[in-house]
Amino acid sequence: MENKPESTPQYNRILLKISGESLMGERQFGLDPTMVNRVASEISTIVDYGVEVCVVIGGGNIFRGVSGAANGMERATADYMGMLATVMNALAMQSSLEQNGLQSRVQSALPISAVCEPYIRRRAVRHMEKKRIVIFAAGTGNPFFTTDTAAALRATEMGCDAILKATRVDGVYDADPEENNNAKRYDTLSYLEVLSRDLKVMDAPAISLAKENSIPILVFSIQKPGTLADVVRGDGLHTLIS
Repeated sequence: MENKPESTPQYNRILLKISGESLMGERQFGLDPTMVNRVASEISTIVDYGVEVCVVIGGGNIFRGVSGAANGMERATADYMGMLATVMNALAMQSSLEQNGLQSRVQSALPISAVCEPYIRRRAVRHMEKKRIVIFAAGTGNPFFTTDTAAALRATEMGCDAILKATRVDGVYDADPEENNNAKRYDTLSYLEVLSRDLKVMDAPAISLAKENSIPILVFSIQKPGTLADVVRGDGLHTLIS
């Protein structure tokens, strides 16, 4: 059976960046299994389109290094704790993906051989070529770098066509739309506009790395079911940074 035109993806290989907070659902902390399963189901849809997918998940739903450091903890220690939180999220997502019939592998930048593979670039590429979903955990493996920077780094290493950043809002705004009803939404932005206006999309190293390697960033809301598939097809409400 031929693919329907509406199922034609705009990208062959993507990196999906999901904030840890997006997986909380209506909870105040931790993981909402229903939300994790819905995201896994949406990933399944785009895999059916023939898209190769890798994933980076933040850890803010469990532990955020910056806030830990603000409470008096040494920043490097707090960041390592945040990395371990991302491993927990990655394992939860792997379990949900496999319940949806998808093969997946977790690769951690911190060696935790009992539960996942170490990060090896060539092995990760091979997994993706075999249509397995690779979930990159533990950020870059270094303190003082965010999971946004890890996402841009892994997208570059994997040769991804785009970074899809799933958030709680449907694009990039000039202010927090959850707090300011008059916040202006952008349809498109350049990398330099994001940096010069200090828009809180991803941190500066992540934007700079994407810019250097000409990887577009699409910011969209994961809260509305079906949006991931829409964005992969070039539709859906999102902000394009290129």
